[in-house]
Amino acid sequence: MRFRGHWGFWAVLGGALLAACTVHPKLPPPSTDIDETVYRTHVRMLASDDFEGRKPGTPGEEKTLAYLVEQFRKLGLKPGNGESFLQPVPMVESIAGADATLAVAGAGAPLALAYGKDMIIWSKRGLAQSELRRSELVFAGFGIVAPEYAWNDYAGIDVHGKTVLVLLNDPGYGSKDPKVFKGGAMTYYGRWDYKIEEAARQGAAGVLLVHDVEAAGYGWSVVQNTWMGAQFSLATADPNAGRAVIEGWIQKDAARALFSAAGLDFAAAAAAAAQAGFKARSLGVQVDATLHESDRQFTSSNVIALLPGAGRRHEYVLYTAHWDHLGRDPVRTGHNVFNGAVEDASGAAGLLALAQSFIRTKPAADRSIVFMAFTGGESALLGSEYYVEHPVFPLRDTTAALNLDGLRNGGPTRDVTLFGYGNTDLEQYARAAALLQGRDVTPEPQPEQGLYFRSDNFTFANAGVPALFERAGLDDSARGPVWGRAQLEDYAAHRYRQTSDQYSPDWDVRGALDDLRLYYEVGLRVAHTRRFPRWYSNSEFRVSRDNRPAP
Repeated sequence: MRFRGHWGFWAVLGGALLAACTVHPKLPPPSTDIDETVYRTHVRMLASDDFEGRKPGTPGEEKTLAYLVEQFRKLGLKPGNGESFLQPVPMVESIAGADATLAVAGAGAPLALAYGKDMIIWSKRGLAQSELRRSELVFAGFGIVAPEYAWNDYAGIDVHGKTVLVLLNDPGYGSKDPKVFKGGAMTYYGRWDYKIEEAARQGAAGVLLVHDVEAAGYGWSVVQNTWMGAQFSLATADPNAGRAVIEGWIQKDAARALFSAAGLDFAAAAAAAAQAGFKARSLGVQVDATLHESDRQFTSSNVIALLPGAGRRHEYVLYTAHWDHLGRDPVRTGHNVFNGAVEDASGAAGLLALAQSFIRTKPAADRSIVFMAFTGGESALLGSEYYVEHPVFPLRDTTAALNLDGLRNGGPTRDVTLFGYGNTDLEQYARAAALLQGRDVTPEPQPEQGLYFRSDNFTFANAGVPALFERAGLDDSARGPVWGRAQLEDYAAHRYRQTSDQYSPDWDVRGALDDLRLYYEVGLRVAHTRRFPRWYSNSEFRVSRDNRPAP
């Protein structure tokens, strides 16, 4: 092309340059920082009354699953279970009638315990009616058989057909002796569900757990809200024929009354149970119990979303949370939805916020990142238990499980709490990320409550996968540790598994955002390093990956 003058040339050239600048602007890459608006939006939605408390097997589950799948799909993540974002989990719902009875007789005047007030019982046998008739009551201490601690509460006694009464937690907690078990820190054997399982293995027809606020870390109202009404279990072929006929909780005061009816002192017996050489003993009274129950089988679902890795895409880093809560109580007056804003809408929202950050990460993570939202977290971790028994991604190739449960509703802290402290070198990853935030890493302040065993990280740890569970600590940056502990205790007393656990626009979420940033850094490092995280040699979860049986 020939230009007919000096000005024509420069006019065309200038237009071309202007067009180039207009068509191809240079924009900064999207931020990988955790987006506060995104996090708040998801918590608000999941904890709204519209989601009806997110109870498995209800319309609330359907709405929750649809929402999570839609959000993961919008982010561009791939379905984690073949062509589906959902992993079906077969479950059974059992609803006990309010006419349940429990009474003891033998040594003195008969003693009847009121359902809901003194005791709560249930059965997982799938029978319309379950009962105990003149079942001998045996005090089995902490109900533990632990060869590695040279401890057997069932030694020398046959409990077949009998009902066992057991204490929460471990002998170390009961004795306050640091040389017994792990001292004040709960172990695997302190879990309430372990005690129910062990009683059944010993042949007991009934098992009653003595509720103690200090040992459990929650009040009787939590037991009422969690165990009255519908109970969930995984569907089995037998169905649950190996379990005790009657399972349940009794108030500590009711336990004292039982011992008094037998002419014994409860406090003295509990103290003896925490000492080496304890022997289980019959209380000389018999238990009568009747329970009417209605059952139904249904399919719940885990939600699984996948971000394939750029290199070692057949090795996986898992982020986990549970999406479920306690649903709606139709007989409660006033506000009757258990919204579960902290427990665990915050964790599910955290998954979505982390997923957005990883989608924007350049270069992409070397290992694949998986985001899992489990069902049945409030019911003995059923969804994660089912996943570990039926893993979509081989456990041998799963490097770590990073669990989100109950993110902080409050400002930033000077510390980070690691639950299950001293188990895995994932703690070193967390410590490095915390230091960059100007925070210290500390063990959990109430190890006797065993929170590491009460969230979905436990099921992975128990299967040998290193698992991390952390949360913003107590040392509030503005008000200090005394104020921080008071806030934690206030939540446990007044909102944990209560209808008052609701989202508010007034929430200060800076602490939760700091935790999500820490989780992001830990997961990114695990996704890029070549080595697998390891258990420490003294960890109770240490399992050789090479020797782990195939699922």
